[in-house]
Amino acid sequence: MAIYREKDIFERRNAANDAKKALLERFKARPAEDDPAVQARKAERQAILEAREKRAVEKEKQRQEKLAREAAERAAREAAEEAARIAAEEAAQAEAKAREAEENERIARLLGDEAERKAKRDARYAARKQRKR
Repeated sequence: MAIYREKDIFERRNAANDAKKALLERFKARPAEDDPAVQARKAERQAILEAREKRAVEKEKQRQEKLAREAAERAAREAAEEAARIAAEEAAQAEAKAREAEENERIARLLGDEAERKAKRDARYAARKQRKR
């Protein structure tokens, strides 16, 4: 079994210095801006950004077209509903006029029948008066 030994300050300082040196070496080993690999990666990233922007513009265009199409459909639907409502109102008015005309005709017939009955009654009354004289 290993015995755990705590590092002293010198070992910690040397480890930190080694880490700094490794980081500096990695930074120095990094390719320069004019390196073809760096230029290729940069161009690739730029192409990706342009493609992303193009897709965003196309997506916005499709969204606007969809909104315009939905607005046109909604307007057509509302116009059809309005036309149906107007047609229903006109049908209801025509039905009401027909009912009113039918009611007037019935009333006129009843009045005519009543007038005829009254005329017959008056004729009977007059005939009875005539017989008594």
